[in-house]
Amino acid sequence: MSDFVKRNRDPELMDDVGMDSDILKKVLHDVDRTNRLLGGHQITLRGVAQLIRKHPQESYTIVDMGCGNGGMLREVVKLGRRMGVSIEAIGIDLSEKCLAIARNASSGFPEIQFIKQDILQLSPEDLHSDIVLCTLTMHHFFDENISVFLDRFTQLARIGVVINDLQRSPLAYHLFRGFSAIFIRTKIAKHDGLISIKSGFTRAELQRFAETLPSVDHDIKWKWAFRYVWVMDTQRLNGAYE
Repeated sequence: MSDFVKRNRDPELMDDVGMDSDILKKVLHDVDRTNRLLGGHQITLRGVAQLIRKHPQESYTIVDMGCGNGGMLREVVKLGRRMGVSIEAIGIDLSEKCLAIARNASSGFPEIQFIKQDILQLSPEDLHSDIVLCTLTMHHFFDENISVFLDRFTQLARIGVVINDLQRSPLAYHLFRGFSAIFIRTKIAKHDGLISIKSGFTRAELQRFAETLPSVDHDIKWKWAFRYVWVMDTQRLNGAYE
């Protein structure tokens, strides 16, 4: 239990910039497949749909921070097509190898573009968007950096922010070990999945981060499988509310 009191600060293997591209592609495929099987994509999509229904308009610019292989943005574009709205999607990642994989996998999605950029170096002048997504990316950052990029997310997003990340708990850790033995092929994804859970969050930690953004409306909910979805409505911050 002591391993779960505080957030892990050990790096994940897939964060190694020297990883072979073919291996990275397989690992990202495992991560994306796991996200699908455990309902992670749907959690984010429901958050996006919530903001679109609350703030209807004909088109939206949606940015995914830490986009990986682009799987989340492809699902977002499909959501927009189903809802009858136009979506311009932008994937941001620091890894050129990830971006190359994402571009290749997204060839049938002209709505999506990918940009190499350090999330912590982004400013509102660099990129304007309606909705910012952050799926399974926040746990890669230390607490001292999270407040910085949360503030930037709220400045960048005209409508809102959807964060989907892991709950840190011993039960989630041990259940994932069993799941990964059956459904995950690569050793790196199995290893990093366990590290990710130990780097995840408690509800109290997320609420403390939310308290640093008092000008934003926050909705934090626990979802299966051991996820938190955090939807921020930033229109009050950006002057839409009187």
